Amino acid sequence: MFSKFKCAGWRFFSGADTSLKLRDELTRALMEANDGNVNDNEGAGSFNELVKEMVLKQDLKAFAFKTKAMLSQMEHKVQTARQQESVYWHLASHGVPKSLHCLCLKLAEEYAVNAMARSRLPSPEFASRLVDPTFHHLVLLTDNVLAASVVVTSTVENSFNPEKLVFHIVTDKKTYASMHAWFATNYIQSAVVEVRGLHQYDWSEEMNAAVKEMLETNHLIWKHYYDKGKNIDYSKLEALRPSSLSLMNQLRIYIPELFPDLKKIVFLDDDVVVQHDISSLWELDLNGKVSGAVFKSWCEDSCCPGSKYMNYLNFSHPLIFSNFDSERCGWIYGMKVLDLEAWRRTNITETYQKWLKLNLNYGTTLWNPGMLPPALIAFDGQVHPIDSSMLVTDLGYRYKSKEISKQNLEAAAVIHFSGPAKPWLEIGFPEYRSFWTRYVNFSNKFIRRCRIAE
Repeated sequence: MFSKFKCAGWRFFSGADTSLKLRDELTRALMEANDGNVNDNEGAGSFNELVKEMVLKQDLKAFAFKTKAMLSQMEHKVQTARQQESVYWHLASHGVPKSLHCLCLKLAEEYAVNAMARSRLPSPEFASRLVDPTFHHLVLLTDNVLAASVVVTSTVENSFNPEKLVFHIVTDKKTYASMHAWFATNYIQSAVVEVRGLHQYDWSEEMNAAVKEMLETNHLIWKHYYDKGKNIDYSKLEALRPSSLSLMNQLRIYIPELFPDLKKIVFLDDDVVVQHDISSLWELDLNGKVSGAVFKSWCEDSCCPGSKYMNYLNFSHPLIFSNFDSERCGWIYGMKVLDLEAWRRTNITETYQKWLKLNLNYGTTLWNPGMLPPALIAFDGQVHPIDSSMLVTDLGYRYKSKEISKQNLEAAAVIHFSGPAKPWLEIGFPEYRSFWTRYVNFSNKFIRRCRIAE
């Protein structure tokens, strides 16, 4: 092949000033190819084939068009492969590992046969702490027993004053027995843990109707994307993720109603790990705001790329354009300080419900899929910034997580496995999984029986 190319090269470059002439001809050919349309199928199948055609035809214009078609064909293949990878990851994120399913079943059985697994949480002598504002109250809304145990364990182990911590875990009816059994039989030293099932709340008819309406609206929004399955928009897979229909995630907007006796809390997602003491969060002055959160602004002095309102909301829609600032920086949901008294004086929850309906009425065109965009709208102007070094996020996204330095990861008080690659799934990244598994109690008999791996 080299000899043929060398021979062709001699013919191309022979004669006076041929190199300049060739350069001009090649430039013209490339510009024509750049401006012209090509059929991907006309591209060469390999580099050898491309060289062969060049040697035979010695036509620079044909060579330029053939090269363009070949590159276009390769780009299409790469794009298709990435789309397929997104679909596979999306499907993998839906699955509940057999080991976690086993853990829930074993714990539910323990709840049924072991009186200790049904013991009161917390024990009566600590019940007063559940509403005592002098303690540090943390809220988790989750149906994942193992994830909840990691959040609680990591927070307690890294706290300067664990005896001040009070955890309020809310779960659904099907997980309640398992969640209660775990924390009843795995004593958390110093801290207090409360486990409540949604079926234990005695809400008013008005509250029940509002929650039901919100769930129905979210389901219709989800169905809007799901019905497009035959012509999938791969950028909208976020809308079809399990979290989009998760009852526990959607109930975040009702936290003041879930905890009517609490004044100030720290909310944590169940896919976080607390690596250092976070007691400073309860001392944070929110300056009259409802919430404190980390903004995606650790990239120098402004928003990180892809983190402005314009990246979440559709500013080509007049309703969004006329109501919000496209340059405003988005915040992260994984860790938040919430002043529930201030929240109760606002219409945040009503605003959230209103915009969900509007998005549905406008064919889901107001924002990109996900749980964050409607929350950005509801809390707009009500979020006080928390030091961005406290939280590292995106550990569940393949490409985003690669940009995180080990130094920032280890220094962060809280790390957040946002994205499809949760650490308890097989698709979780090994390089980050150890940050999570170090807080799993592998000596526990149920963990061993269900073969939950390190």
